Amino acid sequence: MKRVILTLALAVAAVSAYACTNFIVTKGASTDGSVMVTYAADSHQLYGVLYKYNPTKKAEATMPVYEWDTGKYLGDIAQAPVTYATVGNMNEHSLIITETTWGGLPQLEDPNGKIDYGSLIYITLQRAKTAREAIATIVELANTYGYASSGESFSIADKNEAWIMELIGKGNSTNDPSRKGIVWVARQIPDGYVSAHANQARITNIPKNDPTCLYSEDVISFARKEGLFDGDDKDFSFCDTYAPADFGAMRGCEARVWSFFRSVAEGMDAYVDFAMGVNPENKMPLWVKPTEKISPKRLFDAMRDHYEGTPMDMTTDIGAGGSHLPYRWRPMYFTVDGVEYCNERATATQQTGFWLCGQAREGKTGILWFGVDDAATSALTPIYVNTTEVPWCLSEQNGSMLKYSDSSLFWITNRVAQFAYLRYDVIGKKVRESVDAWENAMLEKVKQIDVAIGNTPKAKKQAKIATEFTLEGAQLLFDTWVELDKYLMVKYIDGNVKGEDANGFIDNGNGKDIPGKIEQPGYSEKWKRAVAADNGRILEVVK
Repeated sequence: MKRVILTLALAVAAVSAYACTNFIVTKGASTDGSVMVTYAADSHQLYGVLYKYNPTKKAEATMPVYEWDTGKYLGDIAQAPVTYATVGNMNEHSLIITETTWGGLPQLEDPNGKIDYGSLIYITLQRAKTAREAIATIVELANTYGYASSGESFSIADKNEAWIMELIGKGNSTNDPSRKGIVWVARQIPDGYVSAHANQARITNIPKNDPTCLYSEDVISFARKEGLFDGDDKDFSFCDTYAPADFGAMRGCEARVWSFFRSVAEGMDAYVDFAMGVNPENKMPLWVKPTEKISPKRLFDAMRDHYEGTPMDMTTDIGAGGSHLPYRWRPMYFTVDGVEYCNERATATQQTGFWLCGQAREGKTGILWFGVDDAATSALTPIYVNTTEVPWCLSEQNGSMLKYSDSSLFWITNRVAQFAYLRYDVIGKKVRESVDAWENAMLEKVKQIDVAIGNTPKAKKQAKIATEFTLEGAQLLFDTWVELDKYLMVKYIDGNVKGEDANGFIDNGNGKDIPGKIEQPGYSEKWKRAVAADNGRILEVVK
């Protein structure tokens, strides 16, 4: 019972503090034969920028490690003799690594670790070419220097393979050096299938003598030693042992996986009770086969989900206000008359720092489709992995969470989103039209740039083409959103909707720029009825 209570407390904390989502599409499940991985880096403190690493010809013997979430210095580790260029969560070889944090059993955290989950991602991207190399590098780094974070799931993909890797530490290594490092398991997703994870461990059994399953030798024996598992090896489940799911894990985390699976595969309504947190025995599969192949744009849009069309649809209850707002401000839980309730945690969320879709493409240069802030109100711009520069509007030097910048894509995107949240059914719809127009146009533009790069044999000239397109595209997105911000303000100020025709806003015909057509859509029917029920005695018109 004590362990269950600890796990519940941790799961609730994880839903609040760790909130990322990954969708994974294998090459056989994509329309263009690419391997795709999405990632939403969700945090109330994370500033949305694009990280860039370029190898130096003469590197130092060691490199410092700073905890990704806090900036805390953890120590120095040996630098690799050869490193690769990275941009965001991809490297020049189209290796993609993303993550979601699930916490797991708190007694397995090691305060002496020198490398955290974020550093594992970006350092591994500098040192590995393929997914399998990345798994081996993560294990070596964590076991050599000690793991400084809690339970974690990684998406690891290259041009041919996609994997989920899950790991957790072994506890405090102060007096017991054998606890240094991690226990872990990695499963390759079968080609033609899709998978996902969202802040909850998902790998169950560990098939032995199977090249598509890799794991630490002590993943089961360590659990026995700690009193976490006492059954037969064949009955061992990684997630049930190291991160048993409770209501918070299912409803706040696994529900996002379920909603994605439901949108691409048949039969997922059979797991709705699991997603809603009421039937932990009805566990979803680790991967599913989609009914049809998934295009990049469809995957982009999957990251904009608010549980529409499900029992958890965030646009239909009174919490959505009078404008069908699919967001609930934190905290996640609230109590009324001694009864605890939850706000839904959907894939698209207001507190996203950055989000992306990595495309590893056989025979073509990889692309990191990159956006900042809420996926539902922001657009992705294509970043070629061989770019030598980061657009200024996405630079780490341009603004911060505590410093507004007029030239930052993060801040202008947030301006648009904050306005859209006020009247989501009207303004949010207009923003989404702009998002779709932008992404569809850039998907077509990428085809042209691919041809230009393919017709250029020299790597330096390829990088020049890719860099110019990357920089120009991101700046164009910034400029487009600046104009969108102005347009939305003029069109929707004060609860009004100004009419337009083919020539622009409609005036009253007197040549004085006075609006000639104004609509006032008001509130939803549910909202009006709720207000009438709450305060109708005062508001009723007396005749």
